[in-house]
Amino acid sequence: MTDPASSIAPPVPPVAPGGTRECWVNGAFLRERDAHINIFDRGLLFADGVYEVAAVFNGRLLDADLHLVRLERSLGALHIGGTQSAEEWGAVMQSLAERNAIEEGLVYLQVTRGVAERDFPFPSATTPPTQFAYARPKPMRYDPNAAGIALQSVPDIRWARRDIKSIALLAQVLAKQEARAAGAYEALMHEDGEVTEGGSSTIWIVKNGTIRTRPLSHKILAGITRDVILTLAETLRIPVSERAFTLVDALTADECFMTSATSFVLPVTRIDERTIGDGTPGPCTTALRNAYLERAERLTAGR
Repeated sequence: MTDPASSIAPPVPPVAPGGTRECWVNGAFLRERDAHINIFDRGLLFADGVYEVAAVFNGRLLDADLHLVRLERSLGALHIGGTQSAEEWGAVMQSLAERNAIEEGLVYLQVTRGVAERDFPFPSATTPPTQFAYARPKPMRYDPNAAGIALQSVPDIRWARRDIKSIALLAQVLAKQEARAAGAYEALMHEDGEVTEGGSSTIWIVKNGTIRTRPLSHKILAGITRDVILTLAETLRIPVSERAFTLVDALTADECFMTSATSFVLPVTRIDERTIGDGTPGPCTTALRNAYLERAERLTAGR
């Protein structure tokens, strides 16, 4: 098994905005410098749109099909139609990974209600949606944060439909900035004493060998990586309880970890000023991260 906290590879250099990478906008592959969005786009004016992010591993998309199912669900919730099919999106996303020589990284896609005169109600049903996507490198297999990260607790001030993967992310921006200012990697959002989720992740705790995470509802996003972890935990015969937990529960947990498509599985070794467990990645977290990486390797091997 791969030890996620060892053999840390050098970081992949980021792509500087304004460079020559290829993007995809409304049906065309374009150089980044030529990719433009209209200032009257409702995504810019109202955050009237949704998005998805899928990982690239070994040069291939990982779980893009699951992300595209969620995209369709988010689009339906906002009544945005006229978009390309999941098959077409999959082809675009894989093409972006290949055109930009991404071996490990992310592909981001966004859909908005389109361009119209600024007015709150929906524009005409014939208004075409705006669709775009881009890719960027990011170390996924040898993540330097796999040795353990810190969380900073912050109040959850978001709207009531967090199950929609909306591009309206100002509350998360503020939460993550507060976490960064405190020297933490991620925000731990809570509401009425209960943990909801991370700024852009699902939060899990382990107590007495049982993994616990909040059940799905409108209060959290149905994480794709969350679903995979539930399946892996069953395979590994690690008990799981889908039950809400408090900030106090998190602070006194034996282990804590976060999951997301952009970070896979990362151990949490500190919350606020409290060390979690013995301050190192715990056995359940390590087993799940290893299992996730092995699954990713298996699904993307054999190009």
